[in-house]
Order: sequence, then C-alpha cells, then structure tokens
Amino acid sequence: MSTPLGDFVRARRDRTTPESLGLPAGVRRRAPGLRRMELAALAGISVEYLTRIEQGRDRNPSIQVVHALAEALRLDVNDREHLHNLTKATSGECVSVVPHRTSVRPTVQAILDQLEPGVAAVVNRIGDLLSHTAGFEQLVGPLGVLDTPDPNLTRFVLTDNRARLAFPEWERIADERVAELWQGPTTDRSRLFVAEMTAVVGDAFTRRLNAHTAPSRGTQRWIHPVAGELRLDCEVLDLPAVDSQQIMVLLPADDATATALESLHRRAAGSLRAV
Repeated sequence: MSTPLGDFVRARRDRTTPESLGLPAGVRRRAPGLRRMELAALAGISVEYLTRIEQGRDRNPSIQVVHALAEALRLDVNDREHLHNLTKATSGECVSVVPHRTSVRPTVQAILDQLEPGVAAVVNRIGDLLSHTAGFEQLVGPLGVLDTPDPNLTRFVLTDNRARLAFPEWERIADERVAELWQGPTTDRSRLFVAEMTAVVGDAFTRRLNAHTAPSRGTQRWIHPVAGELRLDCEVLDLPAVDSQQIMVLLPADDATATALESLHRRAAGSLRAV
C-alpha cells in the first residue's frame, strides 16, 4: 500500500526531467521524468530501496536518505519541509496523542489583540477559524467566510462558490489550503475533515491532496464586494507543535490596498458609532 511519502517521491521523480539535472535525455522513455535507477544513483541508494520507499514498503527511511533524495530532486525549501513532514507522518511521528485543540491559549489571544486593527486570525491546520481580529472580520465578513457557526477557511474555499469570485487565483489558493492538511499532526478531527471534503468535493479534492504540493505563500489577489480589488501579503506564524495552530496575518501589498483597508475600518467604526 502506498504512503504519502512514497507518493510524493514518485510524483517528484515523474515531474523531474533528466535535462534539468544535467542528465542525457536518452531514448525510448515511456515518460518524461526520471527513471528509478537515475534517481537512485543520484541519491546514492539502491534501486530496490527506492522502490520500497515509493511503494510504501519502507516507512521509516533515515534522515540521511531523506536529505539525499531532496538533494537529488533539487527540491526548494518549501518542498524539503513538506518532504520531512511526510516522512514523519509516514513513520507515525505525526500521529497526535492529544485531542484536537479548538481553543486559543490566553497568551496567543493577547498577541492577536495587539494586532488590532490589523487583519489577523488564529487558524489550525485544517482551516478552522479559532479567533480573529475585528479587522479580519471587516475583510472576510462580506465575502461570507463567517456565515457558518464554525467557520473554516478550507471548507469555504473548496465548497462555497463565492470563494471563486473572491479569489481570482482560486486554483492557487485551493492548492495552498489543501497543502496545509499535510503540515500538522493526524487527529480524529483531521481524519473526519479529510473524509468530509472527499465526500463533498470528490476528485478535485483528492487530486490536490495526493499531489503533495507544498504551500507557496505570498501576495494574494482578492476581489472584495465593498473595497474592490486588493493585493494582500500573507504571513503565517507557526505556534508550538502542541497547538498545531498558526497566526495568519494579511498585510496590504500596495498603497491602494492599504487605503482600501483603512476605508473598511472607518466604515465599520462609523457603523458602530451610529448604533
């Protein structure tokens, strides 16, 4: 039975052309990617061992082997981190023995309060919105993100048609949200969430999940019903592993976006005074 680690290595081998690594293209290739023997030689391991990893028959490769595969495939920083997370998950190290945390520690909430009136939220790896600033609510409220009793960013992006209007680069945002599912520990809650998305979204979800695309954060384009087009830089601050949570901060990437966010804040403040 295959494993996430084996799937990732095989997928990256299939996507890596010999020419990109300085190898001759050769003849009679059934696929454009690397052959197992080529990757094994570059990583300094046997073809048999690489086959066992890809087929899921070896679930606990040494850190040296993982580094060698990363070097051989010339993975970037994000993909290397993803590879190490998959290695832990495959070996069982990422299986959580504590309940899925749905509350925010007081000190984390205090940090969030200090970020007001900025746009920030505490989320877990599956996308549950656990706490957020008023600035965050002003931004995402009109989009419909907070319409449900237990709002979840990943569910909104994958299942709500309004997300496709809000994010012109929807495919990229969807890839990033699904990629986050691999970054945290496996819990009953995360298993149930994956099962839910598999049932509701179907192949479009499982295809993303099995592609093992590393999160590629950066500037996002948003279309807001009140503020218009926005360009936001997304910074994610990981909290300790016991939390398996992140502080997500959205910052204006240009002056026009900063002005638009300030206008949203003034509009919200004016509404409060009117009440």
